[in-house]
Amino acid sequence: MARFMGRSWALAARMFPGRRPRSRRRERSEAAVRRPGSWLSARSVAGQVFLLQLVIVLLLVAAASIALVLQVRHDATDEARRRSLAVAETFADSPGIAPALRSTNPTAVLQPRAEEARRESGVDFLVVMDRNGIRYTHPLPDRIGKRFVGNIKGPLAGRPLTETVQGTIGEVVQAVVPVTDSRGHVVGLVSSGLTVRKVSGLADRQVPLLLGAAGASLALATGGTALVSRRLRRQTHGLDPADLTRMYEHHDAVLHSVREGVLIVDGDGRLLLANDEARRLLELPEYPEGRAVTELGLEPRTAELLESGQVVTDEVLVAGDRLLAVNIRTTDQDGGPAGSVATLRDSTELRALSGRAEVAQKHLKLLYDASVEIGTTLDVSRTAQELAQVAVERFADFVTVDLASPVLRGEEPLAVSGVELCRAAVRGISEDHPFYPEGARFSFVSSTPQAWGLGSGRAAVEPDVREAGGWQAQDPERAGLIVGYGVRSLVTVPLRARGVLLGLVSFWRMEKRAPFEDDEISLAEELASHAAVCIDNARRYTREHTMAVTLQHSLLPRALPEQSALDVAYRYLPAESGVGGDWFDVIPLPGARVALVVGDVVGHGLHAAATMGRLRTAVHNFSTLDLPPDEILFHLDDLVTRIDQEEDAAGLEGGQGGGDGITGATCLYAIYDPVSRRCAMARAGHPPPAVVAPDGTVEFLDLPAGPPLGLGGLPFETAEVELAEGSQLALYTDGLIEDRSREIDAGLELLREALAHPGRTPDQTCADVLDAVLPARPADDIALIVARTRVLGADRVAGWDVPCDPAAVAEVRAVAIRKLAEWGLEETAFTAELVLSELITNAIRYAAGPIRVQLLRDRNLICEVSDTSSTSPHLRYAATTDEGGRGLFLVAQFAERWGTRYTAEGKVIWAELALP
Repeated sequence: MARFMGRSWALAARMFPGRRPRSRRRERSEAAVRRPGSWLSARSVAGQVFLLQLVIVLLLVAAASIALVLQVRHDATDEARRRSLAVAETFADSPGIAPALRSTNPTAVLQPRAEEARRESGVDFLVVMDRNGIRYTHPLPDRIGKRFVGNIKGPLAGRPLTETVQGTIGEVVQAVVPVTDSRGHVVGLVSSGLTVRKVSGLADRQVPLLLGAAGASLALATGGTALVSRRLRRQTHGLDPADLTRMYEHHDAVLHSVREGVLIVDGDGRLLLANDEARRLLELPEYPEGRAVTELGLEPRTAELLESGQVVTDEVLVAGDRLLAVNIRTTDQDGGPAGSVATLRDSTELRALSGRAEVAQKHLKLLYDASVEIGTTLDVSRTAQELAQVAVERFADFVTVDLASPVLRGEEPLAVSGVELCRAAVRGISEDHPFYPEGARFSFVSSTPQAWGLGSGRAAVEPDVREAGGWQAQDPERAGLIVGYGVRSLVTVPLRARGVLLGLVSFWRMEKRAPFEDDEISLAEELASHAAVCIDNARRYTREHTMAVTLQHSLLPRALPEQSALDVAYRYLPAESGVGGDWFDVIPLPGARVALVVGDVVGHGLHAAATMGRLRTAVHNFSTLDLPPDEILFHLDDLVTRIDQEEDAAGLEGGQGGGDGITGATCLYAIYDPVSRRCAMARAGHPPPAVVAPDGTVEFLDLPAGPPLGLGGLPFETAEVELAEGSQLALYTDGLIEDRSREIDAGLELLREALAHPGRTPDQTCADVLDAVLPARPADDIALIVARTRVLGADRVAGWDVPCDPAAVAEVRAVAIRKLAEWGLEETAFTAELVLSELITNAIRYAAGPIRVQLLRDRNLICEVSDTSSTSPHLRYAATTDEGGRGLFLVAQFAERWGTRYTAEGKVIWAELALP
């Protein structure tokens, strides 16, 4: 920069008037002077002056032309008016005009005289007319006898009239005068007219004179401009005014805006120029230019070095409490003026700036790490702990995070001020801190900076907590412990996200560290802002997760129903990252049978949980029909398909291009019969069940897989297996065996090993399975049912074949009554006899094929009558005149429940009677 300043002729001219340093720019500018036509450039002063003169001349010529046209028009109009009036009056006053008008043929007398007068006077027309305006004469004979075009009211009253009209021959000035007789009566009118253009020929003679004057003015302006241009270029060495202005502004801006001091000293040791930075660094007096360097009050070594003019590179000098790096270059190179240019750089400030840059880099690194380390989970408490952990040691010695109690529950606080806060996190450089522990609940008093920050929504600072009485008023005893521990400084920042105050974070520093500065307060606000968004996200997730879990648990079985076929235990675990659509159910069926159901809806969240509830309700409804497992799954598949269609239609109506369809579900449905020990099962895309034999052998049943629910169009198959008494049947969802860290085969093998332990209760089996197979962080819901089979022994089952003969009904009733007596159910014998009589009679009357009666002694007495007919009886109200139709009505009145179920051979009509 020093060399550039030394070569600048403009700056040198200010320093040394009368001397002209050599410059390459000057050589280029002189060449530009010799370039032809360059003085006419619009960027040059001469060109701009020439353009101004040209505009002025053109404006003057235009104004003169307009004035000339207007003057000529005015004079022409006046001249035409005078000539027309004179010709009309002369002709009207000529002898013989009045008598001619009274003659029998005025045209024959007046037409020759009027045409002769018109030609001699030079007017365009001369017309004689009567008092009504009917023409007697006209230059065009065909116009004679027609009405005159013009105003004749004034002339009829004796007043001459002159007017300008637009006729067929152009703009005409016409005069109308009266013709009077000897008594002064108007006997006719004379009109004479002259076009304006015939009179305005004067302008044609004056225009060439005007154009000549304009050309002379332009020539004079061009010559003057050329002379001015040569003179200006000689004095400015070819530089345009814009170049001169830009050069001056550039040099001035560089001198006074750089963060280096610049001094220019002449060959005699006098200061010629000092910029603002040099004045500040050397503390120069006011108006130092022109004074000797030794008279400016500088350090002796500094003054000596500046006065010497020797070349110096990065020599360090002392100037007060500063260390200055000095560079000096001479200005007499390439023929420049004698002297030197010195630059000064404050190395002390550079060191301080370097330290601030290092601190700023650490702050940026802290903010980056905070963006990565805060918010790794959707847990409110964990996010608060991550905020405290990331700031310890790197920003503060201790960090405490206090949240409003509703925030921890996932709720939104209406106002934080005055609300009870909970210490969500506390971290520091040591564990034996004096702060409130995690979980402590308290409210800040109004005098504390925390309360002020919560009320204002801004950060609050206590540079020295030892002198802050308002802060200590919160808890004087604990405040004394904190001060005694060595805590010195505090910054507390509210946690605000989306316009909601969630709590606050407090940063504490010990005595050995400097108190918080303004830029650090901004850093604390940045940390709090990022953490607040993460905490609010976790709060919203907690609220939605809680709602989904609550909905899901409300839709799942709250207690297992009473039944005698199975000993059942279950476990249900919602996923950590979201609630899914897993469900299970235990449904008692007629004939002491029990249905086990396990299902999984694809997806997570409230939508999946609500759909799960719909499917579970549908399974209950379909189960009341006592359908086989494959038909149950068929109806569920149809239901899921319709649910998907409804979702898609709702999405289209909402303008979303499609709904959030379920896209499928899986299900396993099993029916266990304790009488036959047979279990009928069917599955729709669900993992296979596991059967644990009484000796501990584990087998995963190879059931037909079947497609997931919702695909539609594919059949399901039912498979039957016979289970030994005491066997355990394990049904589960895929969340138990699937995990990102292991293959599904490995999960099945772990499940096999966990189940292969005989002699345990179903509840113990559930606990052991979860301990061995449960993933560390389940990504999906887990449902597990373990059912141990029971058998309804032969001593509790009785059956007889019935001939298709009404006479056999009495014999069956007698045998059944004896069996009930053996079971000690004499009190139920009458009701059972009536129910059996009606059911058997109906079967004999309406059914076909072999009929069989069976009694089951379970929690209730179950009466079953089976036949080969597929026709189901219906309950109806018999009229008073009907002889039959009251049998099923009586059965419904005496039985707890009754119904019909279909089998492969026909149907079974059953009724349950309460036991005493």
